[in-house]
Amino acid sequence: MMQKDNYDAVIVGSGPNGLAAAIALQQEGLDVLLLEGKETIGGGLRSAELLLPGYKHDICSAIHPLALQSPFFKTLPLAEHGLQYCYPEIQAAHPLDDGRAVGLYASITATAEQFGVDKQTYLEVFDPLLNIWPQIIDDVLAPFHWPKHPMDFLQFGWKALRPAMATARQFQSTTLRALWAGMAAHAMLPLSKITTSAIALVLTAAGHQRGWPIPKGGSQGLAQALAAYFVAIGGEIVTNYPISSLSQLPKAKAVLFDLGPKQLLQLAGHRFSATYRRQLQNYRYGMGVFKMDWILDGPVPFTSDICRKAGTVHIGNTLEEIAAAEAAVWNGRHPEKPFVLLAQQSLFDESRTQAPHQVVWAYCHVPNGSHVDMTAAIEGQIARFAPGFRERIIAKCATNAKDYETYNPNYVGGDINGGVMDIGQLFTRPALRWSPYRTSAKGIYICSSATPPGGGVHGMCGYYAAKQVLADVFKMKPQFM
Repeated sequence: MMQKDNYDAVIVGSGPNGLAAAIALQQEGLDVLLLEGKETIGGGLRSAELLLPGYKHDICSAIHPLALQSPFFKTLPLAEHGLQYCYPEIQAAHPLDDGRAVGLYASITATAEQFGVDKQTYLEVFDPLLNIWPQIIDDVLAPFHWPKHPMDFLQFGWKALRPAMATARQFQSTTLRALWAGMAAHAMLPLSKITTSAIALVLTAAGHQRGWPIPKGGSQGLAQALAAYFVAIGGEIVTNYPISSLSQLPKAKAVLFDLGPKQLLQLAGHRFSATYRRQLQNYRYGMGVFKMDWILDGPVPFTSDICRKAGTVHIGNTLEEIAAAEAAVWNGRHPEKPFVLLAQQSLFDESRTQAPHQVVWAYCHVPNGSHVDMTAAIEGQIARFAPGFRERIIAKCATNAKDYETYNPNYVGGDINGGVMDIGQLFTRPALRWSPYRTSAKGIYICSSATPPGGGVHGMCGYYAAKQVLADVFKMKPQFM
């Protein structure tokens, strides 16, 4: 139960953005309460024994390149509060039907060496980006504003706004085109859409900068470390406290919601102006996901040694095949050969399993709200590059797009990205306003991934919402960055 009935700020929702907002406000000496509807904190950072005792699965997010890139998370002493990362030898791998596979290595040179005729092209694309990355990361993971290093940011932005298919035209090799497609498909958009190069550039740069790490013991470990630090500096957390009405909240000068537009409307729509309500009602959600978890009697039997050493494996063969699959999903169809994102956490984190068994996680994109069972399609795609995969399965479970929304109402229709991140919604999420974190009601703010900079485990939506609250409500200039 709550310790009092009056706070400076209340945060509703304990995903990475809610936790970041709570910490940022508490660091300024405010009295902050964090409320969570479920029994455990974390939002998309939860882990659980889904199948058998002693086997830990990540319920949503699994691999966290943006957590290490986050300008705010980097300032926090999370290791002192129990967070440990495991680092795969290869960040991500991509197999092809002809038996070849390529990997994203920490070394840009080692990565480029795989591409033959495209070696120099790869270096020409990513060397300049890595050189400016420390100067622009604060601006990349931020709302629209005048950048600190405008020329460097313009150099990135010019490349980022291009469709992934347009960028791929400069690549001649099948291998580099395939690796690029797998990176770009994280955008959950057709690869012909403007801005799809952005996520590929960010994820690749992250792989060369600080890697794609795996929290030891499960993604829950990151949430627990954030929560432990928040409590250590004086914050208060109450779990198992679902909110269905604003009347359930204690008095506060500001309330920040780590919720999507749909949920925010249900709770506070009566407090909003007609214009703001209409904008939230028109907010667009994107592709959903169909996710699977397995326990295997050994590692995934990939034919490629590169895939066997990677934390993440992108399964979809060529750029053309991946592009066709993503376009099909965008147009409401379920591809026979979906693009599959697979994570092999227990290969690098033995605490999640009982040897010699392995815990494996994967998902594919599906039309928003889909009920279709994609089990056979996903397992078929994996077995295509790992013959004998099905024979290694000890236990498994599946979560369709509607199941995901039931589990976490923020995932509307199974959209784990917090809404479409195309050019029409990249800078105006969740509404066209001077500040995306302010609502039209005094003292009510939104801090979820439906605000800039959008989806991913980085906490920057919460950080910037907290920064807005400090300026608006408490007339304070934040000290934390």
